Amino acid sequence: MTLTKSDLRAEILAARRSASQQTRQHEAAALARHLGALAAPGGTVCAYVPVGSEPGTIAMIDALVSGKVTVLLPVAREDPDGTPRPLEWGRYTPGELVAAPFGLREPPPPRLPADAVHDASMIVIPALAVDRGGARLGRGAGYYDRTLPRADPAALLIAVIRDDELVEHLPSEPHDVPMTHALTPRRGLVALGGGLATGG
Repeated sequence: MTLTKSDLRAEILAARRSASQQTRQHEAAALARHLGALAAPGGTVCAYVPVGSEPGTIAMIDALVSGKVTVLLPVAREDPDGTPRPLEWGRYTPGELVAAPFGLREPPPPRLPADAVHDASMIVIPALAVDRGGARLGRGAGYYDRTLPRADPAALLIAVIRDDELVEHLPSEPHDVPMTHALTPRRGLVALGGGLATGG
């Protein structure tokens, strides 16, 4: 039986919640090392702050800052009718995050427009799973689907997942923007779409 996206989300979230605190800490430290190694001084990276059972911690973002990278974090808002808007952005300064809707944390104002994503050479994206072809399973709200078409076509689109969340095939739809890479604790950076691993 083929699992629906909703089934897959429930299964993956349950597995994440069952991981021990020690496992989460070990994986988070590995992700921070991998991401820090990808930092290109002087560049701009769009990233996010992991929340709940998402892999990683704020240490991932701090590793980028330590690499002399400008880090932009998403600002998620809805229209009055509840439709998600394309993500706006805020520049990250360590220690200066504020509470945001949906249980997230974000930089305080000023905001940068959604098109600021085009300045990033690398976009680090939350995911529940990604397949070898680049299909990403997200939470289903659609914020990144509305945002990523504004990105530089040459930018790396990196989904952050646990090792067993890199799978052979996921259901996808025409509006889904494929990821170019996955980042996992053990494998590091993995090229998708038929490519080979490029990190340890």
